[in-house]
Amino acid sequence: MRFTEEQRELRSAVRAVLARHPDATAWRPLTRQIGVAALAVPEEFGGAGGGALEVHVVMEELGRTLAPVPYLGSAVLATQALLASGDGGELLPALAEGTATGALAWAEDGSWDPAATRTKARRGADGTWRLTGTKDHVLDGADADVLLVAARTDAGVSLFQVAVDGAGLRREPLTAMDTSRPQARVLLDHAEARLIGTDGDGGRVLRHVHDLACTALAAEQVGAAERCLEVTVAYATERVQFGRPIGSFQAVKHRLADAYVLVESARSAALGAATAAAQGAPELSRYAAVAKSACSEAFSVVAGEMIQLHGGIGITWEHDAHRYFKRAHGSSQLLGSPAWHRARLAADLGLTDDGRGSGSAAA
Repeated sequence: MRFTEEQRELRSAVRAVLARHPDATAWRPLTRQIGVAALAVPEEFGGAGGGALEVHVVMEELGRTLAPVPYLGSAVLATQALLASGDGGELLPALAEGTATGALAWAEDGSWDPAATRTKARRGADGTWRLTGTKDHVLDGADADVLLVAARTDAGVSLFQVAVDGAGLRREPLTAMDTSRPQARVLLDHAEARLIGTDGDGGRVLRHVHDLACTALAAEQVGAAERCLEVTVAYATERVQFGRPIGSFQAVKHRLADAYVLVESARSAALGAATAAAQGAPELSRYAAVAKSACSEAFSVVAGEMIQLHGGIGITWEHDAHRYFKRAHGSSQLLGSPAWHRARLAADLGLTDDGRGSGSAAA
């Protein structure tokens, strides 16, 4: 597919901001000057009325620089959860402006399956909801202004807002391998909460948000893998060994060619998922699972090749290779491992582990 002129201009604008602000200070110009947090928010809530393809463009660029900004956690996870719930009108404008950031506390015991939710929500005689449980891998959770929490009620999994300064809530920053993606643990001990959306509808909301988040993360992985390849190719043309640039050796050419194929194949998978999301395709879950699996593995391989082909400099702290390798490892497990996504894809298609249909015809 080809991006529109507006989408190409968006890419150029985001890249220019990230070139000037290669750290967390990029968030203010990205939101105030370009409006990245508002891209996928309807105009009625102060957004730009865009969709998944615009998010794809931004995420690719953020992946190229490993920018430590709260876009995935706030503009994708939290914002899309509010939109899917149909009950985020009072919270969305600030998130769209970027004056507030949001976090979605969801995963428990390393699982992103809504069915694994064990955090309890109980409603008292006075009508007040109170939550008890622990959430892990909460993106930008330690500093978020808006905290959304998935918890289980008698009606099923539901979505709640918990005041970040309320009693019974503790947020602990986590020391992750990839320090450019801040994560936190959220501990709730009878924390007062407000129901978002319909009681028991949280499972549907989270499954939809999960598909959109996997689609966005796949775009980030493509951008990061592409940057790894660019840097490695440039080094291979400059590094001289035995009187020749190492890129002129056939073995190195083959490895770079294989990396290129991986990047382009991953790009196709990510764009396929973004297009499905933009069109509201009913098969989005399948596209998202394919994209997350393929892009995770492609990024991991290309980041590894970046270290290998840089030789000694590739394993030093002075070079950026280790940062991309850590991001590749972390993003591969975030929102579910490649193996987990393949398993859910197989289940959705009605296939057994050996790839055959599970029905009687396959037997």
